[in-house]
Amino acid sequence: MGTLDAEIYDTIARSPSPLLDSTMPVLTHAADHSKLWMAIAAGLAVSGRPSLQRGAARGIASLAVTSLVTNQAAKRIRRRPRPHPGLIPDPRRARRQPTSNSLPSGHSASAAAFAIGVAVENPPAGLVLSGLAALVGLSRVATGAHYPGDVVAGLSIGAAVATLGTRVVPPIARPSLSLADPTLVEAEPRPDGAGLVVVVNPASSDGRGRRVLKDIQTALPAAEIVELDDKDDVAAVFADVATRASIIGVAGGDGTVACAAGAAVDAELPLAVFPAGTFNHFARDIGCGTVQDTVHAIASGSVSKVDAVWLNDSRLILNTASIGAYPHFVRIRERLRRRISRPLATATAIIRVLREDANVRIEVDGQVLDVSLFLLGNSIYQPTGFLPTRRLRLDDGLLDVRILEMGHRWATLRLLGSLAAGRLERSRLYHEMQVPEFRFTAVDGPVAVSHDGEVEESYSTAHFRADYRRLKVYGPVRSRRI
Repeated sequence: MGTLDAEIYDTIARSPSPLLDSTMPVLTHAADHSKLWMAIAAGLAVSGRPSLQRGAARGIASLAVTSLVTNQAAKRIRRRPRPHPGLIPDPRRARRQPTSNSLPSGHSASAAAFAIGVAVENPPAGLVLSGLAALVGLSRVATGAHYPGDVVAGLSIGAAVATLGTRVVPPIARPSLSLADPTLVEAEPRPDGAGLVVVVNPASSDGRGRRVLKDIQTALPAAEIVELDDKDDVAAVFADVATRASIIGVAGGDGTVACAAGAAVDAELPLAVFPAGTFNHFARDIGCGTVQDTVHAIASGSVSKVDAVWLNDSRLILNTASIGAYPHFVRIRERLRRRISRPLATATAIIRVLREDANVRIEVDGQVLDVSLFLLGNSIYQPTGFLPTRRLRLDDGLLDVRILEMGHRWATLRLLGSLAAGRLERSRLYHEMQVPEFRFTAVDGPVAVSHDGEVEESYSTAHFRADYRRLKVYGPVRSRRI
């Protein structure tokens, strides 16, 4: 194999080609220190296409892991000297010949990792980048830096790392469900915001609400602005707004948005959401990730219907509800935020939750489960597993329920093994289902239920029901794309 590898290298080196002479040095230099892939990732990140943005993030993560594996492990397995560059024509020869071990090619490994990482989220873009990765591998041979076998080994390592990454963090893919087209609602265009009453929490997200307030006043001068303070009854404020508004607007965190949605449903009015919270999950998923997105939707009259979830037919939920570790985490974090910054409070709360036993026993369909993680989402979340991040549609009429049991022998080791093997969905400790309604009963007394980032009441019995396309919201139809 080594002799064949050297003969192929000699054949490429001796091949006279002005095209190779002019392109290969430029391409291999661009790939030094992964500059080429970082530049492409930056372009994908600002493309506005969610699948390309996810591809950029996955590609860079795969590249980083691959570089570590290649340089710190693979290159130490077998020492192989670099090929002699004397046969390479001068115009094609690299300006600086590397001195590290030749096997495998680090440039090729990084190229394959990035290309496959992007392909996992966006196959057409990944196909194009795979061709570019192959050219980078060719440039390493054409400029005299590597033997062909080094390139093949590098490409294999990069592809393997990116593929294994999909087992740890599954890609976001459109569910295999046949869904009806979005339900659009006729609405009058309001370019100046006439009839819109926006309730703003100026203190949300450490002052972001105040900046959003100024943007709304500039873009929608005819809109009425209502500012909240710590003494206001938020539900009462929205109920009052509903009596005089044609559109209920809200700028705040997800908890405030959920309160506004309840008033909008009761008054049968459309809801306009301006992202002013820390995460803005609901605003982002309906396509209103910026104030300008919401302003454009109001100006053009773009309204559609999305689902809501009812807890015991009295509490409206827009994003998620949970019990067990997460409500415990929220309580600790909010208590610490009175004394320290939010990032430090979040980190401290995570550490405390991991050290404490926050399991909850619930009964589901006659079976008692010792639950560590229980997450229920409004519509199907992607990807599957522990790290759901976003929804492709908010109008499928389903609840996304994910349950993790820990009350079994060696539960942690079994769980980690299933996760590493990419077989979490088949683990007996993990349950994932999509249903129109879900009910559980607390075995050891009432349990706290957290929803939309807030910890509210405790319940002995919780009944969740999807309310199909009940809420009218402003947002661009393009948000349905992945």
